[in-house]
Amino acid sequence: MSSARNNKPVRKAVFPVAGLGTRFLPATKVLPKEILPLNDRPVIQHSWEEARAAGIEEFIFVSHPRKDILQKHFEAQPDLEKILEAGNKKEWLAAVRESTLPAEKLHVTYQPEPLGLGHAVWCAKGLVGDEPFAVILPDDVFIADKPCLAQMADIYNECGGNIVAVMEVAREETARYGVVDIKKDSGHLVDIKGLVEKPKPENAPSTLAVLGRYILQPEIFEHLEKGEKGAGGEIQLTDAMAKLIGVQPFHGYRFSGARYDCGTRAGFLEASIAFAMSDPEMKEEAESILKKIIDKNRTAA
Repeated sequence: MSSARNNKPVRKAVFPVAGLGTRFLPATKVLPKEILPLNDRPVIQHSWEEARAAGIEEFIFVSHPRKDILQKHFEAQPDLEKILEAGNKKEWLAAVRESTLPAEKLHVTYQPEPLGLGHAVWCAKGLVGDEPFAVILPDDVFIADKPCLAQMADIYNECGGNIVAVMEVAREETARYGVVDIKKDSGHLVDIKGLVEKPKPENAPSTLAVLGRYILQPEIFEHLEKGEKGAGGEIQLTDAMAKLIGVQPFHGYRFSGARYDCGTRAGFLEASIAFAMSDPEMKEEAESILKKIIDKNRTAA
């Protein structure tokens, strides 16, 4: 393998969205978790907007056949547009059109079995082709002056190779993440010498965890297609990434901003509050509602 393509632009992003959202049942019995509203737009749109802000031109959903509503959200809705236009609802009409993607920019493939994140990414191989690409896990959402992936794209344009978003976590939480073995720590940028998927706290090489944003070189598919199983009996993306270390540049990036985990009910609630508080149109109402609920519960106690 060679690192000669490190400076090719990142034009495509892969969104692994095949999961059935069982932690959110019965809410996700029919409606995919990624369509649940986070403030004024569905979770998947937050991820899509972040990718677009990073210069991504093509969007690849690794999905499940029962979740076709995901791509429909980004398709044109002429009947709805006509109603909004007739009612002179210009702001809402603009919002609908803003979230519409040309058919040639949105691609969908399916993950036939839930064999792990690495397998989901491998399912996009034919659509990614022989070029670097981003991976976005929609469960991770960010509030930042500059979107997380756009920050990473800037770093990629400087150093090429592979880049993952990282964040310090409590040592007792390392078993939930891929964890970085640090070669050199320069603050925002970390030179990585190893990666371990979901290590026990006592075995974790650090407390620097990999989050759901990646910029990867296409050579990773050479390792993913072997189908080697790792932690939890699944094909882990972390294991395949680890095999690129030492062959290609590999960095962790400490992003600027706040990250929220929408993969759990508590995390989704936290994200919902944070996004409402960061919305100028909602901030005062959100503060008032929270205060009212807290005061009421205190009185009841």
